Amino acid sequence: MTIVAVLGLGEAGGLLATDLAAAGATVQAFDPVVPRGDFHSDAEAVAGASLILSVNSAADAVAALRDSLPALAPGAIWADLNTATPALKETLAGLFPRVVDVALMAPVPGRGLRTPMTASGPAAAELAGVLGGFGATVTVLDGPVGAAATRKLLRSVFYKGMAAAVVEALDAARAAGLEEWLRGNIRDELIRADAATLDRLVDGSHRHAVRRRDEMAAATELLGDLGVPPRVAAAARDVLAGLTHRQGLGGDLQQSLDGVA
Repeated sequence: MTIVAVLGLGEAGGLLATDLAAAGATVQAFDPVVPRGDFHSDAEAVAGASLILSVNSAADAVAALRDSLPALAPGAIWADLNTATPALKETLAGLFPRVVDVALMAPVPGRGLRTPMTASGPAAAELAGVLGGFGATVTVLDGPVGAAATRKLLRSVFYKGMAAAVVEALDAARAAGLEEWLRGNIRDELIRADAATLDRLVDGSHRHAVRRRDEMAAATELLGDLGVPPRVAAAARDVLAGLTHRQGLGGDLQQSLDGVA
C-alpha cells in the first residue's frame, strides 16, 4: 500500500488528500491549523511515506521540508505543489535531491486529484507514475526543478492579470452606474474570442501603442474621478508607453497613417 503524506489541508490539500484516500492510498496528513488524525508535525506525517505532497504555502515550503528532513526516507519523493518562484523550488531541491516541482494548472475545487498538473525535476516521471495510478494526470516537462513553476507563473501573468482587469473595470462601472452594461460587453467579448484573438491583441497593441497609451491615460483619470484606484489601468498605460518608446517617432508616424483603432 502506498503511503502518501499531505502537508497542508487547505482547500487544495484537503481535496487531494480526500481523493487519494478514496483511490486507495494510505494518507498521512498534517496541518498546524486544521487538526486531522494522529499526526502533530510535518516530520510525523512524512515518516514512512514514499510520496509527500507539500500543499501548505510558498511561505511555509522551505520550513516544512527542513522540519521533515530527519524523517524522510532516502527514496521518498517530495512534491512541492505550492505556487512559488523557480528560485524557491531550486532552494528546495538543494535541500533534498528528490524534490519535484509540481504546478496545478487549474483550480482544484471540482476536480480534486484530477486537476491537470505539470511536473519537472529528475523524479518527475516517477511522480507521474505514482499519481497516475490514483487517477491523476501529470504532464512531465523536460527540464529541471523550476520549469513547471515558470510555466505556471507565466500563465498567471495572463490569467490572473485578466481577472484583475475585469474586477477593476467592473468596480469602476459600478461606480458609474454601468455595471450590467459592462458585464454584458465583457461576456460578449469572451464569447467571440477565437484563435485569431491573441494575434489581434498583441499586434494591435504594438501597432497602435501611442493612441492606446493615451486612451488608457484617460481611463486612468476616469477611474480616479470615480474613486476607484486605477491600478490595472495605470499599469496598462505604462506598458503601452513602453511600447511607444521602442517604436520612437517612426512608430508615431505610422500610427497616424493607419487611422483610428
